Amino acid sequence: MIKKTFRIKNHLIKEGGRVFVIAEAGVNHNGRLDLALRLVDMAAEIGADAVKFQTFRAEELATEKAEMAEYQKKNLGKSESQRAMLKKLELPEEFYRPIIKRCKEKGIIFFSTPHGGKKSVDLLESLGVELYKIDSGNLTNYVLFDKLARLKKPIILSTGMATLKEVVDAVKFIKSYGNNKIVVLHCTTNYPCKPDEVDLNAMVTLMKKLDVPVGYSDHSEGNQVATMASALGMAVYEFHITLDKKMPGPDQVASADPIEAKSRIDAIRKSALIMGNPIKRPRKSEKQYIKMVRRSLVYSRDFKKGKKITFEDIEGKRPGNGIPTLYFKNYVGKVLKKSVKLDQQISNSDFK
Repeated sequence: MIKKTFRIKNHLIKEGGRVFVIAEAGVNHNGRLDLALRLVDMAAEIGADAVKFQTFRAEELATEKAEMAEYQKKNLGKSESQRAMLKKLELPEEFYRPIIKRCKEKGIIFFSTPHGGKKSVDLLESLGVELYKIDSGNLTNYVLFDKLARLKKPIILSTGMATLKEVVDAVKFIKSYGNNKIVVLHCTTNYPCKPDEVDLNAMVTLMKKLDVPVGYSDHSEGNQVATMASALGMAVYEFHITLDKKMPGPDQVASADPIEAKSRIDAIRKSALIMGNPIKRPRKSEKQYIKMVRRSLVYSRDFKKGKKITFEDIEGKRPGNGIPTLYFKNYVGKVLKKSVKLDQQISNSDFK
């Protein structure tokens, strides 16, 4: 199976390549422009390639009867309707242009998840966004797929709560519109995600089953999952960022603060360095040690002229600047024409 690749600006999106890192600002701006701009600054400073927000109006996203998720109740320490919670987390329309301007100044890509459906897409299109994210909750929203697929812009698709069939069906539907610029992100919809719920093997399964790049949307804590996913070849990595975990909001506590976020991206980049080159060959730094630590053929003890050499009479010892041990059979059965000493390197001139 040939994997499809494509570019987001100057970034090549492919498995096993340089990981495209998305800092998810999400709703951690708490409806404030100053915090949103600081999140852009943070995303740029930690080395992310893109910063992502969420576009919605509360009434477009949830009915008055929709309840909060358990993790939201736990993280907020209270219970209210989803709509009431979301209302406080909206990103006002007048905030977008200052945010996009700051992204351009910082050299980081801006995009957003159209949580509010078709109206959110229309707003983002008016702002000239270059790609879209479909969240896990919209994985089966074919109305939204229809709207986005027609745009022929890159779509990053999260797959929390999904079966393999649901993922395959979603990708197939988007492709049916002639849009092959798709990234699928393995994901577990829990905040934070426990280690035994990460299931990176499921990411590997998606890599094997799909011909589009696969990555990981991370809700876990620490760097280990990010490092392992990078080593497995993820194409894209997404994680939530926060200015301060103690700030109010349903996602703050499960997000990475500036120190944690910088450490995580550094770990991903270091992982790529550690994985290195698939060609097995000596590194330049190693070559100086080859003759020093490899073995040459030597005599196992003193022998007198006329001795017929046996296998027991030969050893391989450092340094490796003599006859390589590969050729030991050439000397078994030969007769010495002169006496030799213990550890003396074997030489062709020693024999009749």
